[in-house]
Amino acid sequence: MIKYEYPPRYSRMSTIERLTVTMPAEMAATLKSAVDAGEYASTSEVIREALRDWSFKRQLMLDELAALKQDIDKGLADVAAGRIREFNAQHIAERGRKLLAARSS
Repeated sequence: MIKYEYPPRYSRMSTIERLTVTMPAEMAATLKSAVDAGEYASTSEVIREALRDWSFKRQLMLDELAALKQDIDKGLADVAAGRIREFNAQHIAERGRKLLAARSS
């Protein structure tokens, strides 16, 4: 099971570090237009929100990857323990068709 959690909010008291970011002119124009439109108070605010979104998406990806690795390990353990069945593509295709037909009706 994958548990989705938002990344922790950064404390207002945390240390501020100044960074220089280089980006294409189109991206810079998009940042500035969002500020000019009043959507954000500063370009730094836009970047901070983008980083929060990126952190959230990255954590989702890492959680999903961990779950996938866990499933792979379980499958490998099943193979090692002899808990396997013969692969039958025809049977799998027939089962898939029946499931699709059941959903369509």
